[in-house]
Amino acid sequence: MVVDMDTIIMSIIDGTRFPFASITSSANVTSNTTSTTVSTPDTVSTKSTSSTTKAPRIWITTGSLSIPREFHTASVLTNGKILVTGGYNGAYLDTTELYDPATGIWTTVGALSTARYYYTASILTNGNVLVTGGTNGNLVNSAELYNQTTNTWIATGNMNDVRYNHAAVTLTNGKVLILGGSDNNGYLNTAELYDTSTGIWTTTGNMNAARTNPTAVLLTNGKVLVIGGYNYNGYLNSAELYDPSTSIWTTTGSMNVARDPPAVSILTNGKVLAIGGESTDGVILNSAELYDPSNGTWTTTGNMSISRKGHTASLLVNGTVLVAGGYTGNTYLNTTELYSPSTGLWIAGPNMHTAREFHAVSTLLNGTVMVSGGTNDASYINIVELY
Repeated sequence: MVVDMDTIIMSIIDGTRFPFASITSSANVTSNTTSTTVSTPDTVSTKSTSSTTKAPRIWITTGSLSIPREFHTASVLTNGKILVTGGYNGAYLDTTELYDPATGIWTTVGALSTARYYYTASILTNGNVLVTGGTNGNLVNSAELYNQTTNTWIATGNMNDVRYNHAAVTLTNGKVLILGGSDNNGYLNTAELYDTSTGIWTTTGNMNAARTNPTAVLLTNGKVLVIGGYNYNGYLNSAELYDPSTSIWTTTGSMNVARDPPAVSILTNGKVLAIGGESTDGVILNSAELYDPSNGTWTTTGNMSISRKGHTASLLVNGTVLVAGGYTGNTYLNTTELYSPSTGLWIAGPNMHTAREFHAVSTLLNGTVMVSGGTNDASYINIVELY
């Protein structure tokens, strides 16, 4: 699923679902006395003469969501505000809310036409947000568009198939690729394209493997890399590439270990870093590996100090990757770690105030990282933090 690079990417990826999807609702202003004005943060620095990355920043709380939620999406709009939609907190959510970094305050905006969970949200080239599929007890094939100018939702064309736990990527041509997931008959290898100029969906080439809960990222060459997920064969380590110019999927190198789902980040050198997740035998992983698009191979890199699933990964402005939160199989985590691509090593970052998994992560336009919502052993979470 998507983390798309939208958002999240998911998924997993900044502003996308991670690792699934979500939605949110309401119609009043969220009040919070702990709101914080965001200033441009100091960057994490890496000494050229040392293999140690410094972690100078800290986490601060900001205005809380009006509703606790997990598996939601948090999309960074072109005006700098953050749109949170849907998710789950014991009930399927149709509410949406908007964060203003200038004030640190959340405001509820128009509700979705249907509650959604395990859906995707994608930022379009025109600045609008496309929400697709999901479930609310019933599987959904509908799609909706958020207009950031009017703060309203409108219906757009339905997908050709119901699907949830899928992935989404906005292509360089402006179309949105939806792939995989599940429907009422099982796991899907199908994919569809949304044309923003017409609002119409068309089918495109099928993946080589059916996969639900996949991770999809847009590479610098314009192709889409899809990794992992699971199907009737269990968790997958396989990967494949979609070429928008031919609509064809081709297999590429497999990860060294199946991981469901990893947190993923595209590095400044174009390589893809896959981190943690759960293996086929149920082991929570601390390992990480790198995909090189130039030769289609995966190589292992340094291990995190803590095994994690349900965590997020964010690329910082200096090229370092921040991993936050997650679950070890026994403990919900407030810890973070920083990965240096130049050394392949991890160091501990500052702890968040709240342990959480299945939260959403977004990188604000000034480089600040926001984590919102999630869940832990106490409850669903509405607390939001900035790094």
